Amino acid sequence: MTDVIVIGGGIIGCAAAYYLAGDGVAVTLVETGDLNTQASGTNSGSLHGQIPHDTYLQHGDAWARMFLPALRLLRSSIGLWEGLGDTLGVDLEVKVGGGLLLAANEQQMRDIARKVSLEREAGLDSEVLDAQGLRALAPYVSRRMVGAGYCPAEGKANPLIAAPAFARAAAAIGARIMPRTSVTDIRRTGGGYEVTTDRGTYTAARLVNTAGADAGRIAAMLGVDLPLQGFPIQVSVTEPVEPLIQHLLYYARAPLTMKQTAVGSIIVGGGWPARFDSQRRPIADPYSVGPNLGLALEILPQLAPVNIVRTWAATVNGTHDWMPVIGELPGLPGAFLGYVPWMGFTAGPAAGRLVASMVQGVAPPLDIDAAAFAPGVR
Repeated sequence: MTDVIVIGGGIIGCAAAYYLAGDGVAVTLVETGDLNTQASGTNSGSLHGQIPHDTYLQHGDAWARMFLPALRLLRSSIGLWEGLGDTLGVDLEVKVGGGLLLAANEQQMRDIARKVSLEREAGLDSEVLDAQGLRALAPYVSRRMVGAGYCPAEGKANPLIAAPAFARAAAAIGARIMPRTSVTDIRRTGGGYEVTTDRGTYTAARLVNTAGADAGRIAAMLGVDLPLQGFPIQVSVTEPVEPLIQHLLYYARAPLTMKQTAVGSIIVGGGWPARFDSQRRPIADPYSVGPNLGLALEILPQLAPVNIVRTWAATVNGTHDWMPVIGELPGLPGAFLGYVPWMGFTAGPAAGRLVASMVQGVAPPLDIDAAAFAPGVR
């Protein structure tokens, strides 16, 4: 017997199961494949805390102000990340060393300054660095860069470790974790929801959909049409090199993220498109590799002799407006959605905590405006 069924074994689902079990709720988590094999385990491990620059340039100030509640969710989640290793008893390789949005010309600096002013409205300690300030903070960056936006509350973690650590901790306190269990149908019943899987049928009073890129399909089983999509993107990783990058790096000219892992490898990403094969599996697109690495060399030319050892693709859930959707589905009492587009890895701990509290009808222990993420608000 279970009180809550969580569908989806990525970081939000595993976190929700952990927090529910910790609160004494009987919870069962089901996952189609193995845990953490989709976006939660195949992303590059960035912990984002600022307004995404490329999206800001596309949509402008009005969109950015709408996005400010999401910044508070990300900030709360990064706060959880910083103590999560001790909580779960695992080294998650968390490092919050700040993020730098680099600029190569004065127009890019003006764009950054506008964005930083909006971030400061949301309570972030973002600031604009001139060339001298950038050299003092990050002397390893190309001297072609004329300045940067600096957000101190950004960093990285190991995406291969985090969700499984949540799942193990959840199981240790009573959660039932069921990987390789595909949901084929969901029906409302007098007492809640009946979930049919390829391993049997399960009933619960409440249901949580944390299926990421598959969340739209799961919602459709309940008769809800949600504009939730999956997009193939790719990431490259280098051979290990000596310690070089101390920050999460972005580039104001075009999409780019860079960071260095605990073992010395440098991860180069930024959301460059991959593609789907004939079976809808994400595969790397060679036409994205060159431009992505070219941007990396503009800000770190000393990487020219370093070898790329792997490029991989993943399906990342996304929406047009980038806003999280977390809360009870309209007209479906007891059915909840926990969905964070594009930056679900960063938001995972806080989103899991938030939806676990909502399921229980209690205020979440987070300093955020939960109502901003309610399904159907926008």
